[in-house]
Amino acid sequence: MSYYCRFFTKFIEYTLIVCYCLQVRIFKSTWFTRFAGKEGITDSELKETANQLETGQAEADLGGGVYKVRVARPGEGKSSGYRVIVFFKSEERTFFIYGFAKSTRGNIDQGELQVFKKDARDYFSLTDEQIRDRIKIKTLIEVF
Repeated sequence: MSYYCRFFTKFIEYTLIVCYCLQVRIFKSTWFTRFAGKEGITDSELKETANQLETGQAEADLGGGVYKVRVARPGEGKSSGYRVIVFFKSEERTFFIYGFAKSTRGNIDQGELQVFKKDARDYFSLTDEQIRDRIKIKTLIEVF
C-alpha cells in the first residue's frame, strides 16, 4: 500500500504541526500490467504518478475521476513517452487502466472517454471485499 502524508499548521498560542498519513491504495488492471511490463514502466513510476495526482499535478482531468497523465519512456522524457488513463479518487484509490505510446496514437475518442467514465464509477463503487475478489482472480493487481 502507498501512503500519502499531509501537513497542517494550526496557530493557537504556538505553532503546532500535525501530520497524518492516509492509506491510498493503487491498483493496475491486468491489461495495464501487461502493457507496463512490455514498455518497462515500473511500479515506482506508477506510485510517483499517483502522488502527483494526489498533490494536484494532473495533466488532464477528463472528468468523472478519469485522468490522462504522461509517463516517460525509460531513459527519455514524458513528451515522447506514454499516455496513461487513470481512475483517481483523492485520498482513496487509484486505478491504472489503459496506456498507449504517443507515437502510435494521438488521443482517445469521445466514445472511449464515455466508457472510461462509466468504468470509473464502477471501480470507485467497489467494496473492499469486491476488490479482494478481483485481486484473487487477478483482474486487479495492487501496487506496493
